[in-house]
Amino acid sequence: LVLVEESGGGSVQAGGSLRLSCATNHYHYSRLCMGWFRQAPGKEREGVAAIHTGTGASYYTDSVKGRFTISRDNAKASVYLQMNSLKPEDTAMYYCATDGLCFDGSWYDPHRYSDWGQGTQVTVSS
Repeated sequence: LVLVEESGGGSVQAGGSLRLSCATNHYHYSRLCMGWFRQAPGKEREGVAAIHTGTGASYYTDSVKGRFTISRDNAKASVYLQMNSLKPEDTAMYYCATDGLCFDGSWYDPHRYSDWGQGTQVTVSS
């Protein structure tokens, strides 16, 4: 059973920062595409960022470029999402997912990921 666990969500004011963490026990962690997604009420799940744990190649949706940074710590089998300059429109449940496809241009597609965490809520007030 693959476990994926997020942490680090919370409530901040606009302009603030949060750091999300995601740990997994996936057997092939060292060569995975891992992604962060978010879903606001009434909206579809959206790809935010992804990283290949082997190469370190990273991908971002346009709305977070320059504000969010995805990183990984392979010794801890974990990936992180540093979120700066947060905006009210970043408010959503954030999910971590493993075993996606980073290199074919579909990193943002949630259907390409196999295992998901339960999510962590991020709320940004104006």
